[in-house]
Amino acid sequence: MTEHLTTDEFKKTVFDWEKSKEWKYEGRLPAIVDFYAQWCGPCKMLGPVLEELSAKFEGKIKVYKVDTDAESELSGAFGISSVPSILFIPKEGQPQMALGALPKAQLEKAISEVLGVS
Repeated sequence: MTEHLTTDEFKKTVFDWEKSKEWKYEGRLPAIVDFYAQWCGPCKMLGPVLEELSAKFEGKIKVYKVDTDAESELSGAFGISSVPSILFIPKEGQPQMALGALPKAQLEKAISEVLGVS
């Protein structure tokens, strides 16, 4: 199941950019963060796909959603200028950003290759 994050929750769960300039993921499982907006058509199409993948990989990855309009500070910190923007966060190493509503097959490929989850 996808989980909605506020800026404060993001800082505790994913990364606190105010405490550290060096990326350090706080979570136990690899994660996907979907930066979206309520008014965005492609975001609405991506939502059910991410729900499906969240269920398929339950216990292996976390899927978070961030409303860019409600969480403008967080969106600004990550330089989000278009939605949807998807942040893939492996357990170790640097996160990778993808822009646009990726097809399910491409999301599954990123889960495998970037997050190391099969």
